[in-house]
Amino acid sequence: MAFKPRIPIATYRLQFSRNFTFKDAVGIIPYLEKLGISDVYSSPFYRSRGATDHGYDVINHNELNPALGTMEEFQTFVAALKERNMGHIADFVPNHMGIADPDNLWWMDVLENGPGSTYAPFFDIDWDPLKQQLRDKVLLPVLGDQYGKVLERGEFGLDFHDGAFFVKYFDWVFPLNPRTYPQILRIALEKLHGYDEEVMYLELESIITALEHLPLRTQIEEEKIRERAREKEVAKRRIARLCAEFPQVADAIQRAINRLEGKVGDWRSFDLLDNLLNSQPYRLSYWRVAAEEINYRRFFDVNELAAIKVENPVVFETIHRWLFQLLADGSVTGVRIDHVDGLQDPRKYLSTLQLRYQDGSDEEFIAAVNPEHGCYLIVEKILEEEERLRSDWPVHGTTGYDFAYEATQLLVDSSNGDRFSRIYREFIDRYVHVESLVYEKKKLVMEVTLASDIESLGHMLSELAERDRLHRDFTLDTLSTVVSELIACFPVYRTYISAEAGVSESDRHVILRAVRAAKRRNAAMDPSIFDFLRGILLFEHFDSADETTRELQLQFVYKFQQSTGPIMAKGLEDTAFYIFNRLTGLNEVGGAPQQFGMSLERFHERTRLRLAETPNTLLTLTTHDTKRSEDVRARIAVLSELPDQWQSWIHEWQKLATGAKSDLEGEIAPNANEEYFYYQTLLGTWPLNEEDAKEGYVERIQRYMLKAIKEAKVNSSWVSPNENWENAVSRFVAKTLEPDHLFRQAIAKAAEEIAWHGMLNSLSQTILKLTCPGVPDFYQGSELWDLRLVDPDNRGPIDYSARQEALEQIEGKVPETLLSDWKNGFIKLAIVHTILQLRRRSPRLFQSGTYSSLYATGSKRDCCVAFHRRSETEEILVIVPRFTTRLGGINQPFDWGNTQLLIDESVPAMRDVLSSRKLAKGQDSLSLKALQSFPFAVFSTL
Repeated sequence: MAFKPRIPIATYRLQFSRNFTFKDAVGIIPYLEKLGISDVYSSPFYRSRGATDHGYDVINHNELNPALGTMEEFQTFVAALKERNMGHIADFVPNHMGIADPDNLWWMDVLENGPGSTYAPFFDIDWDPLKQQLRDKVLLPVLGDQYGKVLERGEFGLDFHDGAFFVKYFDWVFPLNPRTYPQILRIALEKLHGYDEEVMYLELESIITALEHLPLRTQIEEEKIRERAREKEVAKRRIARLCAEFPQVADAIQRAINRLEGKVGDWRSFDLLDNLLNSQPYRLSYWRVAAEEINYRRFFDVNELAAIKVENPVVFETIHRWLFQLLADGSVTGVRIDHVDGLQDPRKYLSTLQLRYQDGSDEEFIAAVNPEHGCYLIVEKILEEEERLRSDWPVHGTTGYDFAYEATQLLVDSSNGDRFSRIYREFIDRYVHVESLVYEKKKLVMEVTLASDIESLGHMLSELAERDRLHRDFTLDTLSTVVSELIACFPVYRTYISAEAGVSESDRHVILRAVRAAKRRNAAMDPSIFDFLRGILLFEHFDSADETTRELQLQFVYKFQQSTGPIMAKGLEDTAFYIFNRLTGLNEVGGAPQQFGMSLERFHERTRLRLAETPNTLLTLTTHDTKRSEDVRARIAVLSELPDQWQSWIHEWQKLATGAKSDLEGEIAPNANEEYFYYQTLLGTWPLNEEDAKEGYVERIQRYMLKAIKEAKVNSSWVSPNENWENAVSRFVAKTLEPDHLFRQAIAKAAEEIAWHGMLNSLSQTILKLTCPGVPDFYQGSELWDLRLVDPDNRGPIDYSARQEALEQIEGKVPETLLSDWKNGFIKLAIVHTILQLRRRSPRLFQSGTYSSLYATGSKRDCCVAFHRRSETEEILVIVPRFTTRLGGINQPFDWGNTQLLIDESVPAMRDVLSSRKLAKGQDSLSLKALQSFPFAVFSTL
């Protein structure tokens, strides 16, 4: 049975947390409906770790997160959406689970039983790692110090309840392997000396015998796993019952625990506990060990997020059970897949998801998306500049980072790129080559936080080389080096080679490009080693290999592909983006900071391509993961128009701020690059009124600067924090932002001009988001001015009362009339509201209407972005400005000079929904002098 997907008109992202629950969401649904939102787009609402609010550390995909409300409250939320014919897009996390919570019963079972756990196949764990001491164990890098020191400081404790034993380390709780219970119970048995003939003593002896005869954790035959799972629970119940009936047993067990826990100062007293811990299916270790020895796949380098093997059909069915129920009853009408690049085979996963949604009845559907069938499905996928979404994925598009990249680049004046590079280079007194920087930082990530991945890949490749007499002389070290070099040169996040789909031309191009780059950077290495790796990745001799070799090759390719994405993300987004600060607004997820601006032709070309390939993809400007909100980036883009002014400002500010810096043994903190970053941050976030500037602004910027410094990994880092440097930068921020400081006054003056033009940029990109092919997505609160930075700054509460009141106040008002009082944000809200009503009245025009680029002539032609969209009965013509500093100053008429927009004579009479302007039928051009009071227009036949 084929189902027709619900295509949203506009989506609104809600970040659920203990501070914003389903009950709270119900209260704002009428506001969202009135605004023009058709579908709520929820953050993960499955049961997750209690200590966090983001929802991505799921511990049970089939339960509701109780921190967000009860099932009844969730159903009330869903019913409120259905009542208004609003959809609900769920954010689903198939790649990993949170493991820092003992309520993750699957993970706890794995820790208790190792490879013999029922759930061992659910997690991506290497039970036969390179380090033999870890064989059949999982490394748990959770300790704050070396294991022996933690042990002898008495920081481990033992807990006993309900017949089971656990080891505790601060907030962490780990189950003990039931086969090791006798190490405790035999001591308890000694404490019961004198009761030898009593029932309780004999029963405890019997329990010990039963535990010692449990199947070993290494016995992974299905029958043995079932036996172990059954009998260990029987033994626990017997222990619990025995303790309940005979308090002497419970007391003896507690005294045994006391003995095992040792005495601080007597290091030999910890031997028994040491033996007990070493007998477990896990190895507790110092957190720094993770980089080199961790043997489970993680989400990036986050130890608390363990990857699951969703490619296993049992795992797939298990974690999606509730999601399919929600889709079936209409509680969920669309799905967003988180971190699709983490999956072993994204195409197969997405195809299986769509097929299961249709009850497995339409296998032809999975070859490509049919707009008439399937679930509305989008993926979190970051596309590089020339990369396109896979055409064989049965999805409607991405979460929209590609549009955010285009919109920001469109607002950057490319004619000043060289000048800006020179200003930046002179200020920091060095040249930063972006490609080399990304290469170096990816190498750093592979050395510092993801070394275990590279080591494992090196050994896998070495095993393949050993099976080939032409390549067996390649050494392990050399092969590991080749792997890291190729990944460092990878131009995209990952490829999608699989046993079923083979090697696509785009993947072949990516790998050949990476191999060429790696060879250039390693001219002294034997090029045949790179050719060997290329052959493995491209299946060049796959068909002629034996079955074992093919399986090893497939596993290598899958692991390689699952590794390149995290390394790219950590090296580029979380490191290089905080170092290359030429124009920080370009340092965005999905962005390309080395690119300085985008031509009108390129923007229109990419937009037409989107209409042809993914007309129902999301278009976003801000998400919960963006480095800077849309309005911050819009402000920073203004600087690209003002190189002379910018250069003058930064030299003035540098002088004014000199006294706030610190000399740390000859190193000045902050350094010039951090200072350059700081100045842009202030201009991008400077509050629009003095009250906002007083309420926590300094603390916000301090927190942000510390995060930026740690991410850059130059003067401090998360792994090796430099508190002296961090404190110096915090003092610098505090001093320079003192109310009477000349620096603050100078920044405030400059920010006034930047904010005006940033506002115009923001309205331009908002209108583009609302009218270009695709589905506009709004991150919570961004319908008014949004000057937030990266998380946690962008995860705070939203004042919906103020937004509801604002929407009421603008009701019936023409957006043009709100420009004079732009600082309250009402004009942005009015534009959003007005165009969303237009989209609601004519969904077909915006979903499938044609897209024709329009161009202007005259002196300000580059400042005009325009296009025409048409369906069978409706049309719109959109005009927005860019490079607005060329059009005039604050509160001045917009000087378009002799600029004329060329339009098709067939365009009918139209009315601008943002003003009172009209367009006559048959015009072949429009003088942009008509836009001198308000530089935006959305002409419509509606």
